[in-house]
Amino acid sequence: MVVQTDTRQGIVLVTVLWMIALLSALAMAAAVSFRSFSGIVALDRDRVQADALLTAGLESAVGSIVGLEDTPVDEIETTTVLSTGSVRAHLSDEGGRIDIGKAPVEMLAGAFRVAGAPASVADDMAQAIAQWRKDVEAARPGAVPAPPPNSAPAPPNSGGKKVESDQLFTDLRQLARVPGVKPQWVAAATPLMTVYGSETVNPLTAPAEVLAALPGVDMGRATEFVQRRRELARDVAQLAAMLGTAKDYLALKAPPVLSVHLVARLVHGFTQAARTVIVVMPKDTPPYRVLVWNPVRS
Repeated sequence: MVVQTDTRQGIVLVTVLWMIALLSALAMAAAVSFRSFSGIVALDRDRVQADALLTAGLESAVGSIVGLEDTPVDEIETTTVLSTGSVRAHLSDEGGRIDIGKAPVEMLAGAFRVAGAPASVADDMAQAIAQWRKDVEAARPGAVPAPPPNSAPAPPNSGGKKVESDQLFTDLRQLARVPGVKPQWVAAATPLMTVYGSETVNPLTAPAEVLAALPGVDMGRATEFVQRRRELARDVAQLAAMLGTAKDYLALKAPPVLSVHLVARLVHGFTQAARTVIVVMPKDTPPYRVLVWNPVRS
């Protein structure tokens, strides 16, 4: 009887030990799951706070330039500090870049040359883009065929529909669709280009590399011009003469479209960044409209 009792007690003891081990394992698993869940919640909280900071930084940056009126937005930086962290904004004028959908072929070629492409390659790629634009316009419904050489112009309101080139490109990456345009040169020239500009560039906001892409302008003259342009009179003919280019490539106008690079940093170090393109509308509420919002690596 004694032996049987000891055996039963041993079985009970082993069972209890196994149950304790099982409960310990379940407790550890629950703790790990809880920590993982807590980490996810904390990360989501950080992202929400960072997004709020980015929005606040954009609002503050736009507010700082709305009162500038005709003052050019020449690489302006602002910093906004809140209780949750800070956000830095860098603003630049899209009108100071070369528009791939509207710029003359010589400006496109100049951009590729400044980016390092050989002159013959740059010319060929610029011609390919110009031809692609013509083909796209001609393929649109309602497009007016090009008149034969030496023909008389069509009378006003004759029923033909003029096709604007505003929508030929909506993103610089679409240059990859153009036959004959080499990806390596597109990547190199992208900082000089835009899809939110016009046939001209704003000499008071254009980087030196963009100005050097204009016919008749070299990098030395463009760099010197950028260093002095805050002191110069706002006269297109005079500015063109100083640059050594034709005034047809330049236009002075308020920057309706701005590129804004935002970097938000929470108080504990979490960082998030975004690049946005906005249209400035000073008389509206809010005084801007967002065209593009892309998260980027900070």
